[in-house]
Amino acid sequence: MAGIKDVAAEAGVSVATVSRVLNSHPSVSEEARTRVLAAVEALGYRPNAVARSLRTAQTRTLGLVISDVLNPYFTELARFVEEEARALGYSVIIGNADERPELQDHHIRTLIDRRIDGLLVSPADGGSPLMRDVALSGTPMVFVDRWIPGIDVPVVRADGTGAVKDLVAHLHGLGHRRLAIIAGPAATTTGNERVEAFRDAMRELGLALPDAYIGQGDFQAASGRRATERFLALAQPPEVVFAADNLMALGALDAIRARGMRVPDDIALAAFDDIPWFVHTDPPITAIAQPTADLARAAVRALADRIEGRTPQSVTLPARLVVRRSCGGAASNQRSDR
Repeated sequence: MAGIKDVAAEAGVSVATVSRVLNSHPSVSEEARTRVLAAVEALGYRPNAVARSLRTAQTRTLGLVISDVLNPYFTELARFVEEEARALGYSVIIGNADERPELQDHHIRTLIDRRIDGLLVSPADGGSPLMRDVALSGTPMVFVDRWIPGIDVPVVRADGTGAVKDLVAHLHGLGHRRLAIIAGPAATTTGNERVEAFRDAMRELGLALPDAYIGQGDFQAASGRRATERFLALAQPPEVVFAADNLMALGALDAIRARGMRVPDDIALAAFDDIPWFVHTDPPITAIAQPTADLARAAVRALADRIEGRTPQSVTLPARLVVRRSCGGAASNQRSDR
């Protein structure tokens, strides 16, 4: 296997020049850079990442701990994180918390033991002592999608407040008055934020949100099914079910169909987190879409800034309503870009 000395000999330059080229140092002439890269290609040279990490105290590796790899939103987020990290010269190791705080903390410990340069985390709960310890230790960390109040690290997230308001106005305009929500876990920021945005939007239109119309979910499909079954068993069931994530919406749809009911003829359905297969259901599902690719890129860039000694700001991007036919009316694939 060719070494850095072989590359230097092939290119007719010093080992130091080869090192500067491989580390994108600006002091190298374009001619020398061209010769070194040609030699690297001709010899099939691959830098020794382990040796480099020992010299630089960096592994060029990021850790990503996501809440649920089976959730299409987080799967897509992970894809764009890996894509942006690769563009910046980093590799990514992914840990799946499966919405379990103890598994989340296991992955964080493992990633730190492997000397990753920084962490991207979408917390499974809001009270992890380990997360606070990691932040205090100085390990570069960025929260993405969810966050833990009181921990001073950058947060990259979407604000769905305007989109939820648009959704409630859309439902009201279609004549719906009895609106129910399947909320996410109260221990997560997104779980609380979405139900409060829904309640506030209804209040502005003079609509009440009774306790019976609030289902407690856990961002998993089974909880969406259970909550919807309870809604449908009420003496006066809701006219609309709004699921605070896509998997709970799938569970809600299962419960509705198990009763022999049709969407939107018998009950309307909407979801937070738009995903590609929502356009393929019958009818297509109205949803609130987050700017997943932009969130991933902003999170990786913020973490790279932290690693490289800069001070990034938190980033909040707007979500938007995507209107389809699952709530009734003739609208299809209209977008509201609040």
